[in-house]
Amino acid sequence: MYKSIIRPLLYLFQPETIHHVVFGTLKWSMKLPFVSSISRSLFVYEHPSLEKNLFGLKFKSPVGLAAGFDKEASHIDELANLGFGFIEIGTLTPKGQPGNPKPRIFRVVEDEGLINRMGFNNEGVEAAVKHLKARKGNVIVGGNIGKNKVTPNEEAVNDYIQCFNALFDHVDYFTVNVSSPNTPNLRELQDKEPLTQLLGTLQALNEKKGTPKPIFLKIAPDLTDSQLDDIIEIVADTKIEGVIATNTTISREGLKTDTNKVTEIGAGGLSGKPVKSRSTEVIRYLNQKSNGKLQIIGVGGIYTAEDAIEKIEAGASLVQVYTGFVYEGPSIVKNINKGLVKYYQTKA
Repeated sequence: MYKSIIRPLLYLFQPETIHHVVFGTLKWSMKLPFVSSISRSLFVYEHPSLEKNLFGLKFKSPVGLAAGFDKEASHIDELANLGFGFIEIGTLTPKGQPGNPKPRIFRVVEDEGLINRMGFNNEGVEAAVKHLKARKGNVIVGGNIGKNKVTPNEEAVNDYIQCFNALFDHVDYFTVNVSSPNTPNLRELQDKEPLTQLLGTLQALNEKKGTPKPIFLKIAPDLTDSQLDDIIEIVADTKIEGVIATNTTISREGLKTDTNKVTEIGAGGLSGKPVKSRSTEVIRYLNQKSNGKLQIIGVGGIYTAEDAIEKIEAGASLVQVYTGFVYEGPSIVKNINKGLVKYYQTKA
């Protein structure tokens, strides 16, 4: 029903417009009597084999929602009713910022992908903290943090520190985002020296807390093997928890979508099925090169249980969906979890 009726109707509107409409409807509907319980009965699938104890956290499911969907942490309870094992909010910056000019999200339907150049649009970290304090559920929440567009890279560490301190008491883990292609020069922070300084500073701050939180680094799929080798070394040196692989790609290679349309869309990060193979390649490389010691959360082109299993067999402990959620609809987590139960049972 979603693919045959609902999705075609949604696609009549601009992606960002329909995103807000759907989120508003979700927020409103979940306040009605019994709607939350009905949603959970339809979309939540739990099984003992899905439970994972990792990084000092207990995940009811290894399938999470990637950052970008709930930037403001305003819909966590509602999204938890769709079966996600964990939800990553953000990317958050110290000060609110509007992001890049609209339109800034584009569907490439022939490739089942999205191109976005949002630019870290959000209301600021303190607004997100207010939403986090108001939530009622206990789903695991990750805080994805970045820097404001106007902050020069030499001062970026201060933005990350501010977000880290503000969120520390309200999230379960952190993701350091230096890999979005939509903030000018941000990806320069992936270079070895600035990245080591940034992660080392955050981890030193983390270790001073009573109970440190897991810190992950979100990396781009466009890194070279030598850069991935640096990532492995930096994670080991700074003693952060691991990586999230991968963010969106700036590559347009191999797309089925008409070249003129892709050119007309212009700059932005490409997500969905076009990044699936590269994301898995990066996960496999990191896992093999680190001799399985690197903790990896896999994301990129996950639409089905088979896609999730591919990431897990490559070396991911957990997976996240984003574009697949748009194309497959609210049943995606349940469908993936059912397939994962069968997979885990065959491995038992």
